[in-house]
Amino acid sequence: MARVKIDLPDTFFFQTDILLYASHMNRMNHLDNALLLSVVSEARMRFFAQLGYDEQDMDGIGVIVADAALQYRSEAHHGETVRVSMTATDFWERGCDLVWALDEAESGRRVAHGKTGIVFFDYARNAAAGVPPGFSRHFGA
Repeated sequence: MARVKIDLPDTFFFQTDILLYASHMNRMNHLDNALLLSVVSEARMRFFAQLGYDEQDMDGIGVIVADAALQYRSEAHHGETVRVSMTATDFWERGCDLVWALDEAESGRRVAHGKTGIVFFDYARNAAAGVPPGFSRHFGA
């Protein structure tokens, strides 16, 4: 079986800590696979906010999640704090990848890592749009 391969950068632009709630857990009492993406989504909103953006307004352009890939490395449990590190990579005409790592904050244990492909979208025109120059400048793209 072919495995997902995700190349992580040596450094990340952004980090945020998120406490895991009981509602993030599955019946086996560890971080649910679907809810892991909700944790990453919260980190993505914080990432954009640090840059002065909102997912619905990045210099007049919004964001759509086009795809996501992840790899698990260990379990995470209720009450743990996870540190999500994130950066933007692989820019193309209308989007980029947000590459992330999720580690247990106290021990540094890697829980998962992955990437989320985003496309910039002009909701007024109902069409994909170019990457906002103000956004890409933060990453040397």
